[in-house]
Amino acid sequence: MDTQTIVILDFGSQYTQLIARRIRELNVFSAVVPCTAPIAEIQAYKPLGVILSGGPSSVYDIDAPAADPRLLALDVPILGICYGLQFIVHHLGGKVRSAEKREYGHAEVRIEDGTTPLFAELPASLQVWMSHGDEALELPSGFRRTAVTSNALAGIANEERRIWAVQFHPEVHHTPLGPQLIKNFVFGICGARGDWTPAHFVETTVAAIREKVGTGHVICALSGGVDSSVAAVLVHRAIGSQLTCVFVNNGVLRKNEFEKVQENLRGKLGLNLVAVDATDRFLSKLAGVTDPEKKRKIIGNEFIAVFDDEANRISQDRGGVDWLVQGTLYPDVIESSSVKGPSQTIKSHHNVGGLPETMKLKLIEPLRDLFKDEVRRIGRDMGMPEDILNRQPFPGPGLAVRILGEITPDRVALLQEADEIVVNEIKAAGLYTKIWQSFAVLLPVMSVGVMGDQRTYAYTAAIRAVHSEDGMTADWTPLPYEVLKRISSRIVNEVRGINRVVYDITSKPPGTIEWE
Repeated sequence: MDTQTIVILDFGSQYTQLIARRIRELNVFSAVVPCTAPIAEIQAYKPLGVILSGGPSSVYDIDAPAADPRLLALDVPILGICYGLQFIVHHLGGKVRSAEKREYGHAEVRIEDGTTPLFAELPASLQVWMSHGDEALELPSGFRRTAVTSNALAGIANEERRIWAVQFHPEVHHTPLGPQLIKNFVFGICGARGDWTPAHFVETTVAAIREKVGTGHVICALSGGVDSSVAAVLVHRAIGSQLTCVFVNNGVLRKNEFEKVQENLRGKLGLNLVAVDATDRFLSKLAGVTDPEKKRKIIGNEFIAVFDDEANRISQDRGGVDWLVQGTLYPDVIESSSVKGPSQTIKSHHNVGGLPETMKLKLIEPLRDLFKDEVRRIGRDMGMPEDILNRQPFPGPGLAVRILGEITPDRVALLQEADEIVVNEIKAAGLYTKIWQSFAVLLPVMSVGVMGDQRTYAYTAAIRAVHSEDGMTADWTPLPYEVLKRISSRIVNEVRGINRVVYDITSKPPGTIEWE
């Protein structure tokens, strides 16, 4: 099936991913590429239309993003947003300058020309979000002004060249009618069908995997989380028994998780799953280690070693392994290819990243075009269990970064019990899917308590619950007092070894979501 695409050229705006999301919400596929991409790369998508994003630069700066102006001559509709408008004006013979009155935040736009299809079904006045310090002083030949604010130009158009642009940001929620403007461009101007659905994605991806893999064999490292599980089910739908999944118990999983994941993925979804209980192997390596970064590196390195052993064994049984499945998502792809360059901060542990070069496996990344919520929709379309799809993010090093101090079997067991109470009570209160992450942390802090008229001296557990959109920033969640009361009461009564419970009310920044 043909996939219609709107290409978004990223000039470095913090809102670029939002443009992509708004288009996908219309069931139209969108792809973000750096503004420096060659014309041939843009044309390879056979785009229905092209959107030029905002950005932090000025078009007249020496170090302005080096986009090819010839993209303005592509035979497709073009929409410029903020910096995109200024790029159009600057490169087609107009003039852009630093504005006398900069516009940041809320503003009112008055539509001067409602006949242009970009403003179809929109009122004469719009509340919008502005974020610019430059303005278009003179328009290129053939362009006309279509909207203004009290300070500056806010929209331009040249229907003959099929180019439109706005100075404000229709993709952010601060522009309430922005989705209608984007819809006008995608459907009214570009003529999209709006048929990019989960079923369409599954059908096209399954066909592509079958063609790519042929008769080869594929392995997948499963964490039990959303991304790797959906990726595995998608590949399994394409090639069946040619896929072998490996699930490793690193000794610091949640309570009964090793058994639950096997039951779900092998029993309910029919995956060919190899489950490796390497608890003793991991905990022996972690013995005596208290430094958080050393914990992460030990777990990452040991995972690679265990997975390498299993991959070699599977390869011998199968007569070779050719492919490795990874659950890479679209934000990772955008970040690594953005106009701003690859991310400078890299986690020291990733479930699959860093596998030995000797394995020489080719990658299959079936989710690399999807955002997290889209992955969940794909999973639901394939009939996957909700307890997998709605699972909150869980760190690769597991409970090891939630046990401050040394990792011992006894301390792991303590935290597993406390954590299970936290999760169960939050689920019982109907809050689990409304919270980004919620969990317990075991602190190396002992305090005096009293139980049954007897003195106790035991550990402290901290409860952490945060709301976030992407994990980059987070606010602590004000859990209802009754929920906190039940959690605290159950932990101190049911988990022998913990006699005090505290609640973490730190946001990120300045804190982090995990304690280590």
